[in-house]
Amino acid sequence: MKLDRSRTLAELSELLNCEFVGETNLFASGINEIHAVEPGDIAFVDHPKYYETTLNSQATVIIINKKVDCPAGKGLLIHDEPFTAFNQLNNHFQPFEFSKQRIDPTSMVHPMARIHPTASIGPKANIEANAIIHANVSIGHHCKVGENSIIHDNSTIGGDAFYYKTRPHRFEKLISCGRVIIEKDVEIGANCTIDRGVTGDTVIGEGTKFDNLVHIGHDTKIGKQCLFAAQVGIAGCVIVEDKVTMWGQVGCIANVTIGAEAVILAKSGIGKSLKGGKTYFGAPAGEARKKLKELATLSRLTK
Repeated sequence: MKLDRSRTLAELSELLNCEFVGETNLFASGINEIHAVEPGDIAFVDHPKYYETTLNSQATVIIINKKVDCPAGKGLLIHDEPFTAFNQLNNHFQPFEFSKQRIDPTSMVHPMARIHPTASIGPKANIEANAIIHANVSIGHHCKVGENSIIHDNSTIGGDAFYYKTRPHRFEKLISCGRVIIEKDVEIGANCTIDRGVTGDTVIGEGTKFDNLVHIGHDTKIGKQCLFAAQVGIAGCVIVEDKVTMWGQVGCIANVTIGAEAVILAKSGIGKSLKGGKTYFGAPAGEARKKLKELATLSRLTK
């Protein structure tokens, strides 16, 4: 997420009511999770296991819960609860907005787009030419639907990320300020759910088609011309490259990459990154021929 204007390290320290280490006039221009940070971004870290990775990342300002040596050219914000502080920044710079009308007046809806009377278009959403939005669809704030794309009944575009930190007696939610970007010529089936990014974008690539009841987690990038059958579920921060096919009830864990033109057969469970151009089956998913030979061998053992 980019800020409306750059903020100095001193300004951020005052906002969070915490100590800082680094140059007072060091500027930050965005907020991001560690896997997506760019120069100028603010990131957070609250576990020693990840200190080194975060401190050596491209982040310019780091919210951290311990005083450590500050790398050259960076700034540190020392806060007892970096997770909570990160939420505080997200809420401050992009507070949640409820739409008070069916189509929010701040949204941009192309005159050639067709919107069902029961659909909801949130603040600052963008619906491009010839898009078709069917009954009871919800398009969240800041989300985008590309030209010629179709979203079928009851789908939700831009729900919050499923991202929580475990506290002693509760779960603390990480506030979602990212977007969903649906590129052109995409078709989303009925009752699908696509979560917005935490600070970045969840992207559905050009020409991709979803069956009904597909779920896509936060910050996941789906490539061009992919085909997902019913009940596919993809966790957050996954990269699915172009022309990947997933058949019914495929499930995928977070933080993996599925190579271009891979085919995942029905009911498979993806537990690690998979190379492109191959067919996979099973849970955990492996190359289909090998998995089927394993099943044949097991059946012979019973005899």
